[in-house]
Amino acid sequence: MIAKYRRKQMPNMLRQTLDYTYVLIGAFFVALAFNVFLLPNEIASGGVAGVSTITKALFDWEPAIVQWALNVPLFIAGVVILGKNFGAKSLVGTIILPFYVFLTKDVQPATEEPLLAAIFGGMIVGIGIGIVFRGKASTGGIDLAAQILHKYTALPLGICLAMFDGLIVVTASFVFSLEQGLYAIIALFVTSRTIDFVQVGLNTSKNIMVITNQPEQVRRILLNDIDRGVTIFNGSGGYTDEDRKVLMCVVHQNEFSKTTRAIKLIDPDAFVVAMNATEVLGEGFKRS
Repeated sequence: MIAKYRRKQMPNMLRQTLDYTYVLIGAFFVALAFNVFLLPNEIASGGVAGVSTITKALFDWEPAIVQWALNVPLFIAGVVILGKNFGAKSLVGTIILPFYVFLTKDVQPATEEPLLAAIFGGMIVGIGIGIVFRGKASTGGIDLAAQILHKYTALPLGICLAMFDGLIVVTASFVFSLEQGLYAIIALFVTSRTIDFVQVGLNTSKNIMVITNQPEQVRRILLNDIDRGVTIFNGSGGYTDEDRKVLMCVVHQNEFSKTTRAIKLIDPDAFVVAMNATEVLGEGFKRS
């Protein structure tokens, strides 16, 4: 009985181990990018890391200590004020990132060119944060401060986060220079795009909506020739007020042209709308 229970628990244990591995690896990438690209070139691209870059320049405070001093209280405040269970993985990310920053502080800078530092530093930070997100965790910091502000104001969470990051970038522009502030914005943009890439990869699919006078024939083509599932909605024409069938089908990027050609062969007058679908879970696609 005990052996049977352990076998059932093993997949979950492996999943948890993999998640923690993601957090540890991702945090290391973030710390390495900070010490190799961002800090040496005084690029304060938002977040607690950006604050520690500014305090290093102003007071020569150790960045790892500053990050610990901000991350841990923010995590505690998040648990107390927001009343959420952020989980042990996020706590590990909150603590381990400054530790990695301290561990890699003597690594030699990769470049003294600020633009290269902003691009590649932002890219590696994005890779690291994306990996941490894949571990269903975070590295805490300004994200928690933004959530707290969001709770007590009517501002959207994205605006709250942009306000904090924007304040850090503006401060960096005064402490360093306007040019350094612009480099910080570049790094922030590259980081956000890279996080998206790590999260969804290159496997962009297409969500196709079809309004046709031949719904049954189109349905058979999608099911049998394209080998994709189809969902059918009941619709009504806004101008004619006629009842219509609306077919929805998600296909891989490389199947898109074949699918639209097949639909047009059946009904040249079919109205087809295609939208990017960057996260598709289910039969024939990625498993959750």
